[in-house]
Amino acid sequence: MDSDASLAEINPLILEGNGGIKALDAKFNFDANALYRHPDIVAWRDLDEEDPAEVEASKFDLSYISLDGNIGCLVNGAGLAMATMDTIKLFGGEPANFLDVGGGATAEKVTEAFKIMLGNKSVKGILVNIFGGIMKCDTIAEGVIQACKAANLSVPLVGVKGTNEDLGKKMLRESGLPIISADTMADAAMQIVAAVR
Repeated sequence: MDSDASLAEINPLILEGNGGIKALDAKFNFDANALYRHPDIVAWRDLDEEDPAEVEASKFDLSYISLDGNIGCLVNGAGLAMATMDTIKLFGGEPANFLDVGGGATAEKVTEAFKIMLGNKSVKGILVNIFGGIMKCDTIAEGVIQACKAANLSVPLVGVKGTNEDLGKKMLRESGLPIISADTMADAAMQIVAAVR
């Protein structure tokens, strides 16, 4: 509680011959939102022990985890990101990452997300599954277009859903980028799986 830890796991814990108890290994996770209160804990961070792409993503407040597949995923919301990865797998594909850009997906954040995903040479296509509720699809489309151009996108990419959807799709269609439009998550997953094959 004092350190804002979300996990404290000691494994294995052994009983020594002399009756003493010793922790041979331990793992601690800390609430990233509380680390400002714990500079002593932050000082223990060893960036050499972390995935460089995940470290880069954390600089832009992106939740990113590398996986072994070839379809990059850019999604807003952790639940939607997990559902997107499940849908890709349902249609025979393999996600290359978990990436949640959060609710405030600015053009800069989206650009950095694309750069991180495209830094993985296994990525053969990207599924962008951003549901535009409060955030409008035309704003998302503008960010995606800027990001794709800045990151020199050369892999196929699938589209957006929500408020101002028609305008967003029109912008993407007219961008000249390798963007495939889809109307449902299942349709998007089928199209990106087919495109990477």
